[in-house]
Amino acid sequence: MLSPYHTGLYLQRLQLDQAPPPDLQGLRTLHLAHLMQIPFENLDIRAGLPISLEQDALLEKMLLRRRGGFCYELNLAFSWLLQTLGFQARLLSARVWNGKAYGPEFDHMLLAVQLEAQCWIADVGFGDSFRQPLLPAGAGNQELGIRYRCEADGAHWILLQQKAGQAATPQYRFQTQAFQLDDFLPMFAYQQTSPNSHFTQKTICSLPTADGRISIADQKMIVTQHGKRSVHSIDSEADYHALLQHKMGMSAQQLPLFRARVHAQAESAASP
Repeated sequence: MLSPYHTGLYLQRLQLDQAPPPDLQGLRTLHLAHLMQIPFENLDIRAGLPISLEQDALLEKMLLRRRGGFCYELNLAFSWLLQTLGFQARLLSARVWNGKAYGPEFDHMLLAVQLEAQCWIADVGFGDSFRQPLLPAGAGNQELGIRYRCEADGAHWILLQQKAGQAATPQYRFQTQAFQLDDFLPMFAYQQTSPNSHFTQKTICSLPTADGRISIADQKMIVTQHGKRSVHSIDSEADYHALLQHKMGMSAQQLPLFRARVHAQAESAASP
């Protein structure tokens, strides 16, 4: 649960004038606002800076320093907000599909939100994914020409993404059993420290837009509009900082430190 002070700051960060009611429309409003205003990013991880899931530290990062985060940070904080506003939200575990197999348990954190007799899936920490809460047993969501739906797999569900003219591909496999934060901590540590984690290998900062998505990935800006993708090189420190501030809504505070460390790491990796 959040204090009234942090609840107010959170709603301001989401650009909401007031808290919506704890119903389906309220969940939809909060879910979309969270995705649109708080970026999916791993700048701390790439800079070698430790991440904390302690409430005060995480809220200070997201609300006062106007930063984003990755799944454990974003969905955990979102669960606090939902619970404070009267929703029944619980933490779920997912195993992410890497193109060949599913990853380990607790590879990803998402949320289940119980509304009357129905369990809705919320996920504000998976990057390019569904924008509106998803009903696992429903027909799915059609969003910007992409269909998201869930397919039963025994006691689990598989989230599928299907782009126009293409076959559906799995995103992750999850169950609706509730877990505690402590259950996620070993994988949370692995994802931010292991050289085998993709979060330690590439820098990403990404936000959806009204007609697509914009991402800053290492030295490139990737813009998708109406299904068409364009890639632009980022040639200077000033351009990098400006993009993070103006496209991602992030504060300039500490960004030179992030960039300097990531740039140094990239040069070191490229050296013979």
